[in-house]
Amino acid sequence: MRLSGPMRGGVAALCVVLLAVVGCSSHREKALARQTPEQLFKTAKKDLGNNDFNGAIKAYEALTARFPFTDEARQARIDLIYAYYRAGEGESATDAADAFIRENPTHPRVDYAYYMKGLVDFEKPPNAIEKLFGADMSKRPPTNARKSFASFKIVVEQYPKSEYAHDALQRMVYLRDRLANYEVHVARYYFKRGAYIAAAQRAKGAVQDYDGAPAVKEALAMMIACYDKLGLQPLAAQAREVYEANYSADVAQSQAVAKRAWWKIW
Repeated sequence: MRLSGPMRGGVAALCVVLLAVVGCSSHREKALARQTPEQLFKTAKKDLGNNDFNGAIKAYEALTARFPFTDEARQARIDLIYAYYRAGEGESATDAADAFIRENPTHPRVDYAYYMKGLVDFEKPPNAIEKLFGADMSKRPPTNARKSFASFKIVVEQYPKSEYAHDALQRMVYLRDRLANYEVHVARYYFKRGAYIAAAQRAKGAVQDYDGAPAVKEALAMMIACYDKLGLQPLAAQAREVYEANYSADVAQSQAVAKRAWWKIW
């Protein structure tokens, strides 16, 4: 197939651009190959400061590959987590964080690695289909939310003086509510289908694992209803005690409403 004059010119221009890009990339790789650990670290830091995250990643990777036992390489391993994260390479950031935790369990910045793991999972967006149809995320399996919650929990509980502990705790509160809502959603599903044991277990899990979440109130009510259906009166009574101890005002209000004549709605 013959190309017209303008098309040939466009293809030629594109080839020139591609060759220039390849040439620049090759030149940079050669420059990195000649640098010392200190120079590589400075190059990576400069790229990071300029928001050239891909450039920083290449410099850090060259540093850790060529000089793995230097002080600069040890610092580069934790900086790489952030560089991957900012470059949108979530999986690589998580892998780098896991590797750092595994190899440096007592490092003074291991809290940062756990925090970044939590942040990556916290910010993972819904998939394209969920976005397209506007899916209610409280009704979707919260795999990433659970992983994020677990990572932040380590920061909060094991490193309470960490500079990341406060932010991790705030994110945990949000995730706690999200996870509790999902457990109650599943409990409702089982209850409507008469699977009272399964419903009670999911509701109980929400109460035990996500204490303080608004959905815990409904979870306790669900437990009471399930135990009544199953004829497990001691368990039902125990759940009622917990409910009344935590939501006594609501209980009193509901009892007052129940005593009114049905036509007196005020």
